Amino acid sequence: MNKKEIAEIKKQFTPDRCTITRICGCYVDGEKQKKTEMKEAFLSLSEEEIFKYFDIFRKTLSGTPGKNLLNMEFPMEQEAEGGTQEFLMRLRKSRLEEDELLEEFYDKVISTYDYAENYFIILIHCVYDIPGKTSDGLEMFDASDEVYSYLMMSICPVNLSKAGLCYNEETNSIQDRIRDWIVEMPDVGFLFPLFNDRSTDIHGLLYYAKKPEELHSGFAMDLLGCEPPLSPSGQKDSFNNLLSDTLGEDCSYETIVSIHEKLNEIIEAQKEEPEPVVLTKPEVRRILQDSGVTEEQLEGFDEQYDLNAGENQSLMAANITNTRKIEVKIPEIQISVTPDKASLIETRVIDGRKCLIIPMEGEVEVNGVPVR
Repeated sequence: MNKKEIAEIKKQFTPDRCTITRICGCYVDGEKQKKTEMKEAFLSLSEEEIFKYFDIFRKTLSGTPGKNLLNMEFPMEQEAEGGTQEFLMRLRKSRLEEDELLEEFYDKVISTYDYAENYFIILIHCVYDIPGKTSDGLEMFDASDEVYSYLMMSICPVNLSKAGLCYNEETNSIQDRIRDWIVEMPDVGFLFPLFNDRSTDIHGLLYYAKKPEELHSGFAMDLLGCEPPLSPSGQKDSFNNLLSDTLGEDCSYETIVSIHEKLNEIIEAQKEEPEPVVLTKPEVRRILQDSGVTEEQLEGFDEQYDLNAGENQSLMAANITNTRKIEVKIPEIQISVTPDKASLIETRVIDGRKCLIIPMEGEVEVNGVPVR
């Protein structure tokens, strides 16, 4: 799913567009015990509750595709009988009306979600009558060709509100505030099946993690049968290690700057596209070639790529470069420069010492003070 498709589903979580048929929930304590469960027709809830749930559901579809919103495909074996995809298909078909399936789902979440405190599992079923669109993007609600039936799960931490004082309007006094157990915004979640090309794609799901660096990979693998990609920092580290291992002693300042310039050019050229720039192994190889890396240097590239990034894995361009700055570090000194000015810095050997040469053009300041 790209940004436009995610936004289209996100728009359904409003009063005038609501497509939610049923909501179910299970409150779990720190001992992994089910404390209470709910199962309701969504529109039977109070207006105040509905708006608060809308906030949670919109948050579950918020973030950056490729960072904390991840498209994940099911391995073929998970689509066979007894697989995770096959179970989700049965759960979707039930429209969350079969208690036995719901209990099995809750048990799967509780056994796989590694969280030591209280949390609330929310599961909804929705039916979206996909409107047709004109060539200029206008929706035609009377020209629907398909109904998109989907599930969405959100797991929300439940924590005590902070202690403090409050104003009691009835007694016209300041008093101690009662601490309540508050359902917070979701930590993880998923939408199944995918909404690709404005159509149902049962071969994958959209996975949400609040923090890109904490994807709960084990949970995704055990519950959903899908392996998330490396985290953004993991992709950056893998790419950096790939460059070091591939280039070896030929890893020069000029080559690295040239590689990041190429990456920034690709990102800039596709910035209006709804999907993030994702690079496959052949595309990364071509970027290195275009940056001056020789075929001799690339002899072990394929092996190094598989070792560092993973076989058949792709890298998101925005995760492996910084479009705003290039950092140059030496012990105890760090220099940041905008990518378009990085070529001004030179490396030289002066009197037998390796040096960075930075032209001092215009005014020079030290802690805000102009110096000569």
